[in-house]
Amino acid sequence: MYTFNGLGLGLGNLSRLSHARTRSISPENFTGEKGKGGMATEGTGKDRAGDLGQGWKISPSIQLLGHTTATLAEIEGPGVIQHMWMTTHPKHWRNLILRIYWDGEEEPSVQTPYGDFFCCGWNERCNVQSLPVAVNPAGGFNCYWEMPFRKSARITLENVGDDMAVLYYQIDYALTTVPDDAAYFHAHWRRSNPLPYKEVHTIVDHIQGYGHYVGTYLAWGVNNNGWWGEGEIKFYMDGDSEFPTICGTGTEDYIGGAWNFEQPQGEYCAFNAPFSGLPQVIKPNGLYRSQQRFGMYRWHIMDPIRFEQDLKVTIQALGWRNRTEAGLRYLPLQDDIASVAFWYQAEPHVPHPPIPHRDELEII
Repeated sequence: MYTFNGLGLGLGNLSRLSHARTRSISPENFTGEKGKGGMATEGTGKDRAGDLGQGWKISPSIQLLGHTTATLAEIEGPGVIQHMWMTTHPKHWRNLILRIYWDGEEEPSVQTPYGDFFCCGWNERCNVQSLPVAVNPAGGFNCYWEMPFRKSARITLENVGDDMAVLYYQIDYALTTVPDDAAYFHAHWRRSNPLPYKEVHTIVDHIQGYGHYVGTYLAWGVNNNGWWGEGEIKFYMDGDSEFPTICGTGTEDYIGGAWNFEQPQGEYCAFNAPFSGLPQVIKPNGLYRSQQRFGMYRWHIMDPIRFEQDLKVTIQALGWRNRTEAGLRYLPLQDDIASVAFWYQAEPHVPHPPIPHRDELEII
């Protein structure tokens, strides 16, 4: 377990004393400075404060205009981000691009749409109850991934849409020493829509360096009738070429479920667990909502996938053809699959491919 002067994931460290300095950034204290919270005299809550004045929720949120970028946090280290909470209207979730930069780097280590990062890739609310990511009623996004940095941390949010987004947020961190073997947090989003016939969805293929893979989120839109989750996930590491070192047995197996997630018979069973879950099952309504859509996660917290040189992760979209006298045959699917890969590695990292145009982000 990583510990930062006695701080770290898990209750086992909770009683240990530490000289780490606790800080928090929000619209009520944009810099996180000690003794500087709640001092705003201008902000989105000014009109509501009436005669209450300074100190009474003058600046609880920010307004992020379309086609602009806001810097949510700039922190001088060393330290560790321990918790992030954010909320905004669901219509903005795919149009807001979250980026995080460590130690003054020019290319972000984290680059992903806001909703997908918090396991809500369909612009629709669903509760998520996992260890590192929690989404609570009604749309409170929480991230508990441990994010150490040595020199600095910078968090930005770009609005690629036309409409203004009102964002409430809080970023909790500690200023403390960081061990030499602590790696940097990374996340990368990718989409295949539709997935070409007989091709696989690549979750990530540009990881180079030394680190460990810690999680996958999948927003899976089904474009056919029948079961869609026979596909295998594969991890190609440290020079693997045609065949991977790790090969799963099926999509629902990788998520920790079994037999189509079917419970009771004839229905998908949404579930949340600390390390894996299918929290979102979106059903057709017989009119304009014509496709099934799913959101699922798998966290490799107890079983991180270690690599020393490189890592590539892919997943198949595979269903069944109609039964014949010869039996069942697999059917390669052409689904709409978006994914977020989460990992830690030593810097420098290979720059992420650019986020596509908002038309390619759109949920359609």
